[in-house]
Amino acid sequence: MAPLLQLQQVSQGYVQVSPENPLKVATESFPPGFFFPQSQMICHRGYPSEEYKALTHDGYYVSLNRIPHGRENPRNRGVKPVVFLQHGFLGEGSQWVENLANNSLAFILADSGYDVWLGNSRGTSWSRKHQNLSADQVEFWDFSFHEMAMYDLPAMINFVLQKTGQKQIYYVGYSQGCTIAFIAFSSMPELAQKIKMFFALAPAVTMKHTRSPIMKMTFLLDRQFKMLQVGTDALLRMRKLWRFLPKLCRHPLLHKPCANLLFLLGGYNEKNLNMVGASNAGGWRLEGTVLGGVWVWAGSRGLNKSGFSVVPVSLQDTPPSYRLEEMPVPTAVWSGGEDWVADWRDVRLLLPRIAHLVTYVHISDWNHWDFIWGLDAPRRLYSSILVMMEGSW
Repeated sequence: MAPLLQLQQVSQGYVQVSPENPLKVATESFPPGFFFPQSQMICHRGYPSEEYKALTHDGYYVSLNRIPHGRENPRNRGVKPVVFLQHGFLGEGSQWVENLANNSLAFILADSGYDVWLGNSRGTSWSRKHQNLSADQVEFWDFSFHEMAMYDLPAMINFVLQKTGQKQIYYVGYSQGCTIAFIAFSSMPELAQKIKMFFALAPAVTMKHTRSPIMKMTFLLDRQFKMLQVGTDALLRMRKLWRFLPKLCRHPLLHKPCANLLFLLGGYNEKNLNMVGASNAGGWRLEGTVLGGVWVWAGSRGLNKSGFSVVPVSLQDTPPSYRLEEMPVPTAVWSGGEDWVADWRDVRLLLPRIAHLVTYVHISDWNHWDFIWGLDAPRRLYSSILVMMEGSW
């Protein structure tokens, strides 16, 4: 049975750009210490913003942000191709709009004539509502990226299609956004048919070759101390401690240490990091995603002989397997040579299982963050995505 959807428009806003200086909004950085909702971040750049909630089949309300058109030609309200952007590990939809307008994929797509939607998985800052549970309850956090794939993605994608009247969309996933897409599109053929093309940026598929000390630590805790078996209540208490991190990282003196923590997690490439985007992450909302991020991945077992296998937080006895070979969606893949999370060797283990691989591009000097915050991302990645979309529309 198709997931139950509840359509609810939450807010819609526009920012008028000064005719004397039309690029002023686009080139300003966010105010120091900001922690804006995504809709305000979008409006701050001078783009139209809409926010919605979709109800998943298991009772979670997941947030969607829409940029229906770019700053130019706002009266052109004709049918536009739809692009759905899904955030990565320890992130949320704001990852696509935290940079300057000419460096953020969401804004680049909107200015290029696309109807852009940003997804927010359960547990993120703006997706913490449930029909019957509170985010302060242990039961609320009893999920993994299996539930994000099987419940969140169908709810969000079906909502977008219903709202726009389109039959297919382009899907761009980053990191964990690729993980849940591979699971969903290989497990639900009816959902896969709604995807025109899948762009997989730094797909996190297995942790076999991960070089991140933080990621390795989560596996160590799982194997040696069985931390996940202590109970979600212990993790819930730890989540409350993480609430102080965003405030600390907003302090100018701590920008550098917080950036170094980013490098420790995703790989080092300081010269290519757009510090506007990194500092705008405001501590990267770790408080909102730590339970659904590090602890979810601590239970991952990655790629096995029969497909993609994970162990959800609930620690079921037999982890589900996913036959990626059966995914019918045309797929383009990118990896980074200095990516400490989605190691290029792990990505290459995935490639033979993609039945409809359109292209694979390896960027040797990129780390995990360059795909969203790299100074050269528009030239080395986003331009290629646009060319492929234009060629298939």
